Amino acid sequence: MDTDVIDAGSSKTSEELASLKQITMVIYALQALGFLTGGVTAIVAIVINYVKREDVAGTLYQSHFDWQIRTFWWGLLWGVVGMLSIVILVGFAVLFAAWVWTIYRVVKGWLKLTEGKPVLPSPIA
Repeated sequence: MDTDVIDAGSSKTSEELASLKQITMVIYALQALGFLTGGVTAIVAIVINYVKREDVAGTLYQSHFDWQIRTFWWGLLWGVVGMLSIVILVGFAVLFAAWVWTIYRVVKGWLKLTEGKPVLPSPIA
């Protein structure tokens, strides 16, 4: 299993790592579904991120959780900025850019997860 190799220094069992991978995948799915649910599932995803954040510490999934959390908060910020600036018409461009950026982040993260790689480079290189 790839996660055993990548997380060889982790004290997690292979079952725990498999469970964390599953949770990480579910969070990406919830973020993606957020486009269809008006963001409700993205809110569920961010709650799971914060509840399970301690469990992923020291594993490759920590990188994914950091990525997912940043995606949510930056996406929310740019969504609010876009909504507030619709009045001056630039808001539509801001909302479109935020939408594309969020899709990119969800897809990139999901692909890295399926490859068994962290989405962000390790700060200790």
